[in-house]
Amino acid sequence: MIETLLTSLAVLLRILSNPFANVFQKQLTAKNNHPLLVNFLTYLLLSVFCMFLVIGVQWQELSRQFWIYSVWGGTAGALGNGFLVKALQKGDLSVLGPINSYKSVVGIIVAIFLLGEIPNFWGLIGVVFIIYGSYFVLDTTPEKFTWALLRKKEIQYRLWAMILTAIEAVFIKKVILVSSATLAFVSWCWFGALFSLLLLFIYRLDLIKELRKVTLSHILKYALLVVCIGTMQYATNYTFGHMPVGYALSLFQLSTIVSVLLGHRLFKEQEIRKKLIGTAIMIAGSVVIILFKDY
Repeated sequence: MIETLLTSLAVLLRILSNPFANVFQKQLTAKNNHPLLVNFLTYLLLSVFCMFLVIGVQWQELSRQFWIYSVWGGTAGALGNGFLVKALQKGDLSVLGPINSYKSVVGIIVAIFLLGEIPNFWGLIGVVFIIYGSYFVLDTTPEKFTWALLRKKEIQYRLWAMILTAIEAVFIKKVILVSSATLAFVSWCWFGALFSLLLLFIYRLDLIKELRKVTLSHILKYALLVVCIGTMQYATNYTFGHMPVGYALSLFQLSTIVSVLLGHRLFKEQEIRKKLIGTAIMIAGSVVIILFKDY
């Protein structure tokens, strides 16, 4: 009973923290903070906090698999979050948020091969709902639900972010299986910071110049972003430790309705009714996956 309540609380925290993190990311990039800098500073600040979580850890006792999965997960996560921040810089939160529902589809596919988690008939029905619901959301764009939509940079960035973070989720689950949710969180922060720093060098970003653009008014946004991202990831890890990755990712898509409402409220994004209809259908697909996961 306690485990069920804790898992439910973790899912709720994940649902709420993710869209609010997206809001702070979008606000920071709108204030001339480079997306890759926002990505790096988020990981870096979380990494500093993690120093308090690893006191007493016997690193030499951790398996080789822990380090391999951490490296792969950190690489996918840093790239995925970099693409996500870039997408939020250019696109509507109320469109980009619901697109993330495809993440559960990717997660299920990857989990089949890497974790052996096979979806049942109802899981596949839920996937169909998610894809159908996305039609209503994406049909609110000028390009409508067509191949022309894929030519939009923000959609491309969001799709890459979704694919990479879905792959990252599977590696996080593997890290949890060979260690714990807390150590998986620490490895996510540290390796994410490392690989997001490498991205700064790859794209030849002038770190000193970009840091000078960070003003006192931005610091509170960064602090709130770090709290949201930290809460989101730890809640994600806890949930992964108690249910299959594909099903957990499906539950997390309940956050899409929060993204739509925040996009409308904070950024005055339009066609809210059609987006909410599409989001509701996508949520129904997620609910089907969860309710009938054992049938």
